[in-house]
Amino acid sequence: MPGSEVSARWVKWRRAINLDEYDARWQRMVDAGEAAHGEADFLDTLGAGAVLDAGCGTGRLAIELAHRGREVVGVDLDVDMVDRARRKAPQIDWHVADLATVQLGRTFPIVVMAGNILLFCKPEDRGAIVANLSHHLEPGGRLVAGFSLDAQGYPVERYDELCAAAGLVLEARYATWERAPFAGGDGAGADGAGGDYAVSIHRQP
Repeated sequence: MPGSEVSARWVKWRRAINLDEYDARWQRMVDAGEAAHGEADFLDTLGAGAVLDAGCGTGRLAIELAHRGREVVGVDLDVDMVDRARRKAPQIDWHVADLATVQLGRTFPIVVMAGNILLFCKPEDRGAIVANLSHHLEPGGRLVAGFSLDAQGYPVERYDELCAAAGLVLEARYATWERAPFAGGDGAGADGAGGDYAVSIHRQP
């Protein structure tokens, strides 16, 4: 597990999580007929093409997208998680790398950060991550990010500033992966203003 490369929040979460149980929880949802792939459903509405799963973890989203016929590349800094993803789906192109510096030598129509990535990285790396991922977008490509807006979360306004600095423009924002309307503007979350989650689409002009 990475140490100095990630935030204290990530280290705390990672030490508390059992990866077997983490994977099994999603499978139980699928087995029960519950909606477990809202992120994949959301991305399907954005059109076809390859997807860069930035912060892929154990591969849940990337593997589902591959099952749907998408080309997917997964990147994560956690060696154990990527190893688990690779065992489950060796046909997918997995990389152990820092999102702030990874260079894949190609671009994508969609780059997604689906799992609170910006909350778990070091705050000082957020701008570099957004900028680097923007360089992996095709012209007109979309950066899609979902993250919590709780007391320890990240304001959407600050995220918009980082995206603007990277040359991206806000296309749409929702409160859930099912496209529930985003209720507010300050993204505080803790007092209910703006909701407690945001799914944002920023486009490369």
